[in-house]
Amino acid sequence: MKKLCLIAAAAAMLFCACSEDRSAVLKVYNWSDYIDDEVIPVFEQWYEEQTGEPVKVIYQTFDVNETMLSKIEKGHEDYDVVCPSDYIIERMLKSGLLLPLDRDFGSTPNYIDDNLSPYIRSCFDKMQCGGLNANDYSVGYMWGTTGILYNAKYVTDEEASTWDIIRNPKFADKIFIKDSARDVFSQIIIYLHRDDLEAGRVTLDELMLDSSDKALAEVESYMKQVKDLVAGWEADFGKDQMTQERGWVSLNWSGDAVWAIEEAANLGVDLRYVCPREGFTVWFDGWVIPKYAKNIKAAKYWINFMSRPDIVIRNVNVTGYVSVSGAPEVLEAFTKEEFDTIDLSYFFGPGADSVRVNPVLYPDRADIERSTQEHDWGERTPRLVEMWSRVKGERASGMTVGVIVVFLLALAGFAVYRKASSRKSKARRSR
Repeated sequence: MKKLCLIAAAAAMLFCACSEDRSAVLKVYNWSDYIDDEVIPVFEQWYEEQTGEPVKVIYQTFDVNETMLSKIEKGHEDYDVVCPSDYIIERMLKSGLLLPLDRDFGSTPNYIDDNLSPYIRSCFDKMQCGGLNANDYSVGYMWGTTGILYNAKYVTDEEASTWDIIRNPKFADKIFIKDSARDVFSQIIIYLHRDDLEAGRVTLDELMLDSSDKALAEVESYMKQVKDLVAGWEADFGKDQMTQERGWVSLNWSGDAVWAIEEAANLGVDLRYVCPREGFTVWFDGWVIPKYAKNIKAAKYWINFMSRPDIVIRNVNVTGYVSVSGAPEVLEAFTKEEFDTIDLSYFFGPGADSVRVNPVLYPDRADIERSTQEHDWGERTPRLVEMWSRVKGERASGMTVGVIVVFLLALAGFAVYRKASSRKSKARRSR
């Protein structure tokens, strides 16, 4: 036994010694189903063409921001490039866990700065990163909004135009809400301060920086009035309930909404999505190079490659998410005559003030002017989690239990179908 242990130890030491040089390996850590898998070998070939050096991508996935963060922060994992959400980018920057992104690509075009939407750049400027600018350390990948998904057969456009629809007893046991404390808190604090916003006593951006006990108490009080009406707190199954008309109202993400609207249309169900009039939040995911990365050169080339317009279009088509790219090729790829004209000049530039694009994917300028973005709560995060646990934990409706049972029974059979359909239009993953 002792001999076997010595052999194993020697093998481990040999492996570590051989793996010190990682110049030919790029370790990527990304969300599940968040890329066109076929672009990975394309990158490997492109990288060698651009640099004269071979590279092999080791691609791994995660489903929760905090899982990824823990591996880097506590485990010192040597991932070269990862894709966290906005508030985690803030946390990583403030904690000194990110390396600055060098934009020098030699003779290779700088697809990052040539194509990044000015709107996205301005949003990253607003991130709270302890005095550092997120644009120097991260590059956006995908983005979206938080709003209301509703069934037009049972819900009017006017009823769906306010966050207070989730407190409307008319829709009792037909309401699904994302099991996401941060996203729900942000929308409800906006609603509760609607009069202050209209009077100019506070701004949307200021509300997003308020993590006080008073703000938490306000949202908790409101949500405890809502909870008895809720059919389910969900991370993913709510959109299925909406397509099957088991739910009529859903506080949801735009990615989920697009998937649900398309699936429901095939079933003759009219689902719609709106960003309520009081205001709403936008979210972002972006590429970063962690502190413990071993192949920084290949990592920055990966980020540049992911910003190339043709690769952007491929990833969007496969995943169903919306890219941060403001390239004209991207706008052209997603222009469809079936949609009414909207103003996307804030995103694609002055020439896009009257274009035909799905407004669920790209909100009109008039809508985006009512938006804001969430931030990391730092040491206050546990207070938010505790509040959310109190809101959810006091009641589990019969509808909730029934939905979960039905969902679990159907999951095995549905998995094959879902795998195929998700490649065409993917929902927003749990945060």
